[in-house]
Amino acid sequence: MDTPNESSLRKKLRPRHISFMAMGGVIGTGIFKGSAETIGLAGPGVVISYVFAGLLLLVVMGAMAEMATVYTNRNIKDFIREAFGKHVSFITGWLYCFMWLSVCVIEIITAGSFLQYWFPEVPLWGLSLACAALIILINMMSVGSFGEAEFWLAGIKIAMIVIFIVLGACIMFGIIPTSDTPYFRNFTEHGGFLPNGWSTVVSALLVVTFSYGGSELIGLTLTETENAEKVLPKVVRSFILRVVLFYTLPILVICGLIPWNQLSGQESPFVQVLSATGLAGAAHVINFILVTAVLSAANSGIYGATRMLYSMAAAGEAPKVLAKTSSRGTPTYTLVLCAGILVAGALLGFFAQDQLFRILMAVPGFVVVLVWLCICLSQLKLRGRYPVKPSFRLWGFPYITGLTVLFLAIIALLFMLDEQNRISISVCVGVVVLLIISSLFKFRPNRHAEQQ
Repeated sequence: MDTPNESSLRKKLRPRHISFMAMGGVIGTGIFKGSAETIGLAGPGVVISYVFAGLLLLVVMGAMAEMATVYTNRNIKDFIREAFGKHVSFITGWLYCFMWLSVCVIEIITAGSFLQYWFPEVPLWGLSLACAALIILINMMSVGSFGEAEFWLAGIKIAMIVIFIVLGACIMFGIIPTSDTPYFRNFTEHGGFLPNGWSTVVSALLVVTFSYGGSELIGLTLTETENAEKVLPKVVRSFILRVVLFYTLPILVICGLIPWNQLSGQESPFVQVLSATGLAGAAHVINFILVTAVLSAANSGIYGATRMLYSMAAAGEAPKVLAKTSSRGTPTYTLVLCAGILVAGALLGFFAQDQLFRILMAVPGFVVVLVWLCICLSQLKLRGRYPVKPSFRLWGFPYITGLTVLFLAIIALLFMLDEQNRISISVCVGVVVLLIISSLFKFRPNRHAEQQ
């Protein structure tokens, strides 16, 4: 076994690694299972929610890319600390870890539920535990090997989405003959394109935000990427379009092939659509890829949590032992901590799998909005006092960033007012209050003076 040491992380990630890693964090449960919920809320018109959230994401990523060209070898937590100080950095960092660990638990439970398509007699918690073990093993590899593994895991699900779009479009327009070619019928019948009105487009944003959460993971790869300040702007430009297309086009295909109000929510809409169209064999293949997809998202999530914890430990905002790395450049004790939480989450599914899933689903969405807010606010504050001229500038400053902050604040408020999220938001607010109190004690003005 590698002996933990104080060495730093290795710069072994390539542009294709960080791009696909972020795609791995974004394309997971939110599209493969959460899309049933968003379509059930707003019908086919939910694509408007995805496009609008994509525009907000574009501004957030642009702001992050701009700051990365100024503050080299630093990540998103460092940008927030530079703008608002150690208290906000401490709170945001721990909250971000809390979010990613919640996401990972969601993803392994979802992977377990997909595996039950083939193994219905095996309990969900047992399948989820097996998935957790696999994710932990992958994250024990060197960062270069990890990046390569995630590249292929994410590549499989991206290829699957492309195949699903092409196959679904061919069925929808009769190129592949079926008993009933739908064409655009399902967009106009069953209440039309917006069967439940415009208000549901806003309600769907709460789930859509969770779906897009993980894009900012690119901001944690900066310390493990060569020439990150040059690579990141290029990655961001291509990344946003791909994310929006990989969400909107599959949803349009799903709503085109099967009426929006006939999605069960019990299984992935992808599997349900292909089964309903008589392609049951293809549904088995799709289900295999779905398992790969959510495991990829969990893999990215563990990476995000461990790197944030490492960064916080290096800055004195977390126990110093979490800054130790193995000879492979892997944060050893942060991985052990995250592994323990992942296993505990899988076992909790034994007692309250449905309740646990519902509670955790709202946590990442709310926290993602807060983190995106902090990124945009940091750029607003830092732009006027950059030490060097950025090689990449976010357009429309400060109006575009300001509007994004306003919309994100509205979405956060809607999260807090949504009765369905009451328990989840209470948990989030409780965690935030605890972190605020912890930061006040940790960074007391007289503490360092007393130690000198």
